[in-house]
Amino acid sequence: MTAIDISLEQLRTCIGQELEFDGQHCRIIELLEDGPALVLACTSSSSVIQPNQYGDATRRVDQTRTINVLSADGETYHADFLKLNLGF
Repeated sequence: MTAIDISLEQLRTCIGQELEFDGQHCRIIELLEDGPALVLACTSSSSVIQPNQYGDATRRVDQTRTINVLSADGETYHADFLKLNLGF
């Protein structure tokens, strides 16, 4: 079992970092504090169509992935977060 010793400030410093995740080149673009979770923009995958607030297709954007920092029980790091190898 891994001890949780990470702050939101430490996670914020990861924004902008580029990494490989599940064989895709990604960049950390956002921190969701209420999870907490990191949002990755996967630049090596095909882009997706982003709808506007009315559901109309407006533009193509990088595919995004949300990676939870903590597992469902909240007492250990999520397996996907550990795959990021951020050094925490």
